[in-house]
Amino acid sequence: MKQIMSKLKKDPVLVIAILLALVSGVFVPPDKGYIDYIDYKVLVLLFCLMAVVAGFNKVGVFSSIGKKLAARFKTERGMYGIIIVLCFFSSMMITNDVALITFVPFTIVLAQKKKPAKLIQIIVLETLAANLGSMLTPIGNPQNLYLYSLSGMDVLSFIKCMLPLVLIAALLIGTGIMMLPKTASEPMEEDEGENFLRNARFWVYMALFLVCLLNVFHVIDYPVVLIIVVIAVLCCDRTLFKKVDYALLITFVGFFIFVGNIKEIDVIREFLQSIISGRELVSGALISQVISNVPAAMLMSGFTTEYEMLLWGVNIGGLGTIIASMASLISYKYYCNIKDSNKGKYMLQFTIWNVIFLGIMLTTAFFLV
Repeated sequence: MKQIMSKLKKDPVLVIAILLALVSGVFVPPDKGYIDYIDYKVLVLLFCLMAVVAGFNKVGVFSSIGKKLAARFKTERGMYGIIIVLCFFSSMMITNDVALITFVPFTIVLAQKKKPAKLIQIIVLETLAANLGSMLTPIGNPQNLYLYSLSGMDVLSFIKCMLPLVLIAALLIGTGIMMLPKTASEPMEEDEGENFLRNARFWVYMALFLVCLLNVFHVIDYPVVLIIVVIAVLCCDRTLFKKVDYALLITFVGFFIFVGNIKEIDVIREFLQSIISGRELVSGALISQVISNVPAAMLMSGFTTEYEMLLWGVNIGGLGTIIASMASLISYKYYCNIKDSNKGKYMLQFTIWNVIFLGIMLTTAFFLV
């Protein structure tokens, strides 16, 4: 019980999702219709991807790649710039959360040896890179996976929709990297540890990742994917099940129930439709600032079918406040664990960078529309 309460205190979005589901259940009593509220495909694919990516992390895939690339540069800009670039591109396939969980601690360990002049700026840029790079693909972040499943888009249509924003984001991230000092720094030593390519488990996880992608491409049904992944993980390394973010899955269920119930209440449904309809871009960005972009996507999707604009709104909305994208809290927590960390300075720099990026992305999106 203590562990459950501790988890709830650390995850306010989970608490909100549960409370909203319970309160809405008072107005729409539970019945068989609740079963239809839940998008099981999204939950299964999220579960499978989290387990598989945890496997990749356990065999050291991403950290190994980061070390080998960073070892090739002799300046702070080059060394940390390549890690920021890795956050940007890796997030497209392993989600923004996992990209930050992988590369921010690596950056901090590296910084303890190299003493970079602008560590806060580096971590903030990594966070921006992960949040913005993840926009491109359906599996880049939870809101994308949800809206991809709901909209019925194919993968190419989804990427085509998001590509203009990602190209703008790439220019912004590139500009941020160029602002890092070009101070000379001793290159880090290359890791001579075990090559993950020689690890049989890596190839198992790669095969499972491809199975997940086949579901994204609508080739394999989600029950088949679940069976394959569960059996393979049980055989390979069942501890990976402990790495799955079950709180996120429960959060999804809570919001599924809440949105489903709200749609059954005529007055509230009509009010929300009048606010959201035709304003998906702006309202998606603004609502995300308060409740985070994943719940914003789930809430708004019940009252509009303009999924492309909603995708733009909630993905751009991941910029701004520290809670606009819950992935941003991951970087913040890692930074706070550093000895003599300056939390106030971090929040100030984080907010300035995010507000600037939010303003540019939102303004550009208006012109693109």
